[in-house]
Amino acid sequence: MRKQLHHFSQEHTHQFVTFRTQASVDEFVLLLQESNLDESNKQLSIDQHLDHSELGCLLNDDIIDLTRLYCQNLDPGHYQLIALSVMPNHVHMLFQQQLELSTIMHKVKGGLTRLINKRLQRNGSLWERGYFDKAIRSEEHFKTTYRYIRNNAPAAGLIDADRRFFGIYE
Repeated sequence: MRKQLHHFSQEHTHQFVTFRTQASVDEFVLLLQESNLDESNKQLSIDQHLDHSELGCLLNDDIIDLTRLYCQNLDPGHYQLIALSVMPNHVHMLFQQQLELSTIMHKVKGGLTRLINKRLQRNGSLWERGYFDKAIRSEEHFKTTYRYIRNNAPAAGLIDADRRFFGIYE
């Protein structure tokens, strides 16, 4: 049985959130999720695996733009988007939350599911049920997280890396 992660939610907190396509979750990811690694190292290992996996890679071509525009234009009463990286099978976001984190993620993942499924002419679940979140604890943590999101697609060797990133400090 998979453990449910505790999500820290507090208005005006900066959050680093990662969510992945349901089809990207393979046995390796499941084993990592069940491992005894601390959550940060577990998530980093999963991200590194997904950066080179071809499973669940639905977030390409015009889906990148659709995802970016949706996240950038979500009601500012939900969050202030600071950075976004749309990887082929997962998404990284850095934002300052204005509502409960679960409400924000329901709106983001639900809205993207409807838009992407319509564009790809598919039905059903798109995202893995959960998501990884990490409250930003300091200015240095904020800067490190921003750099990670900014450099994720180039580090994975994606030729369309610039298209996959949005950041308010670029």
